[in-house]
Amino acid sequence: MDWLEALLLGILQGLTEFMPVSSSGHLEIGKALLGVEAGESLDFTLVVHGATVLSTLVVFRADILRLFRGLFRFEWNDETRYVSMLLLSMVPVGIVGLFFKDQVEALFDGRLALVGAMLLVTAGLLAFAHRAKPKGRPLGLADALVVGLAQAVAVLPGLSRSGATIATALLLGKDKDEAARFSFLMVLLPILGANLLELLKGDLGAEGSSSGALALGVGFVAAFLSGLLACTWMIGLVRRGKLIYFALYCATVGLAALAWTVWG
Repeated sequence: MDWLEALLLGILQGLTEFMPVSSSGHLEIGKALLGVEAGESLDFTLVVHGATVLSTLVVFRADILRLFRGLFRFEWNDETRYVSMLLLSMVPVGIVGLFFKDQVEALFDGRLALVGAMLLVTAGLLAFAHRAKPKGRPLGLADALVVGLAQAVAVLPGLSRSGATIATALLLGKDKDEAARFSFLMVLLPILGANLLELLKGDLGAEGSSSGALALGVGFVAAFLSGLLACTWMIGLVRRGKLIYFALYCATVGLAALAWTVWG
């Protein structure tokens, strides 16, 4: 992978990470269009996901600081309860990462048919969520676990993580702002943990590994900057209830990916 391909894929990752259109699915489609070997880019995928996590930290820095202040009062308060919900939501995806890592990574192997099918599933979820009526109930521990299960299933390429988690929260009757905020915050520790493991192994950017250091650096910066813009924009879109447009987009791209598989 050269630096220009890394730049384009980094921008693609940053823009699609926060939109309910599956960043992993778009990365797979982008690699296919650019002729990048899918098997050589697993560490690139981790790095650009780490970049979008950093952009999340920047956008939600005030919320994160407030949660830390409440947590270190060492008492049961609103902040401690919210952190508990975040931790509970991470359990399902943590189990998938620990016990099914190899099986999940095998799915990121240029399987455009799977990507297309899962984009159609994403479209269906968003269409149902568009018609959901918020009931004003606050997010609870049981809700956090259900949303966490949605995140675990969304490890499949083409099934949007943000789309699955936001749609699940909306279908549970939660407020749009709370659904988007929880969706973006709950992914922080899983992705940071995955990146930390790769750094400890010393594999990222190593000679002969998936991608070179230059490609990783360019992809990281591109994903971070585009992620800043997309995260801020997406919060407003969820608030205004524009998910149906993303459903139509996912359906179109999903059908195109399936057509590419058959006739490309």
